[in-house]
Formats: sequence, C-alpha cells, structure tokens
Amino acid sequence: MDVRLLERVGGRTVPTAVGRALIEPARRALAAVEDANAVAAAYRSGMAGRVRLGTGATACIHLLPPVLAELNERMPGLEVIIATGNTPDILRRVEEGELDAAIVTLPATLGRSLMATRIVTDPLVAFLPTALAPAGRPALTAADLARLPLILYETGANTRAIIDSWFRRAGLTPQPSMELGSVEAIKVMVASGRGCSVLPALALGEEVAGTLVRSLRPALSRQLALVLRKEKVVDRGLGLLLSALKASGAQGLQGSHR
Repeated sequence: MDVRLLERVGGRTVPTAVGRALIEPARRALAAVEDANAVAAAYRSGMAGRVRLGTGATACIHLLPPVLAELNERMPGLEVIIATGNTPDILRRVEEGELDAAIVTLPATLGRSLMATRIVTDPLVAFLPTALAPAGRPALTAADLARLPLILYETGANTRAIIDSWFRRAGLTPQPSMELGSVEAIKVMVASGRGCSVLPALALGEEVAGTLVRSLRPALSRQLALVLRKEKVVDRGLGLLLSALKASGAQGLQGSHR
C-alpha cells in the first residue's frame, strides 16, 4: 500500500497520522522479531528444545518420572510433551510427524520410515496374592500359573501376546478369569486376592501389600524401544532423552524384582 508515513513541518520531519498509527504496531513487530531471534538462539545453543513423546500408560507411570526429573536438571529449557495411546496409533503419529518419538513394546510393526532403538529389557514376573503363592517355589512355571485364577492384559496388547507365547511353549493356553487394559487395575485385583498375573517388573517397583513377586521359569522378558523416523535429526534434547531412558530403565529394574 502506497501511503505517506512522514512529512515536513516547519523544517522538521514528523510522522503523518498513518505514521503515528503504525508506531505501536511496528514496536510490537520489532519486539516479536527480537523474541524469535532469542528463541532461535536458545535452540541453536542447546539451551532450549521440545520433544513430543508418545508412550503407553505403564511406561508413562513407571519409567518416565525419573527421566523427566533428570532432563529438567540437565536441560531446564527442554519441554517434553507426553501423549499416551495404543501402539499402532502412536506409531502412525510418529510416522506422520505429529510426534518426535515413541516408547513401544517390541515386536511392533514399523513403517519403512521408522527405526527402533532398544532402551530397556523388562523382565516379566509372576504377581500373586500371598494366599495363592505356592510354598517353596521361588520361580513359577506356566503349569504352576495355569492352576491358579489368572488376571491378564486384554487380548491384542503386545505384552499379552508375549505372555500367551510363553504359555504356548509349555503346551498350555491361558484361560484368564479377567482381561484388563490397565496394569494398575490388575495390581488392585491381585492385591484383593482375586487372582494372579504376569506383569512387567517395571510396573512393580514398589511393594504392594498382600502380594508376592516370583520369577518365571523359563525366564521371560519384553523389550521396550524408542521409535524415531529414520530421517529425524537427533538434537541435544532428544539425545538427552534417549540417554536418560536407557539409564533410568536399567536403574529402575534393579530394585523391581523382589
């Protein structure tokens, strides 16, 4: 638009009415540019960043809190946005760029543009009410558990598929009395004496009154992985997250298998 912003009055240059009206918007625009430059500089120097992370409920509750605390100490300017959901939906969002990374249980169906880095080996253990635990058995077999009422993950979950395969290798098919989608709900039901379960050791870091944890024979575990797009640039924030996840997962599991 062709408008006059300045004019000469008595030998002086002064703003026109339009010029005066534009002074405040111009100041705001300059301030916004300065703010944008400051944000860009912070990101460029590694002082600030943002990671959008997808995960399941168990990892969100039991794995991420110490990770986020460590990240806050090492990089206070890092913003971590958490989204929970089922594995296929989270992987789709990573592939489409809505999320930067995801924590999933392997095996998972990955698109061609995705790659997985294992971060935690999470043992699966028997979780029982004290009253139902077989005496003198530090480790339980599939046959031992098949004799007890079972409360398992709902069908379709990766962890449930791993458990079902373990039973099948013993020539058994689990017949759960309950199938629940929440590990926390399973823990409540087991603690109330309604049955026993097979759960990730990661979810059992704190002792639950009235329950016992026993190893499985043969041993069973699941792999947690961080999934990224292959072309994803691993900046300082994402690199710190990956490092903290590996360290926190290993440390957390040391005390979880009682």
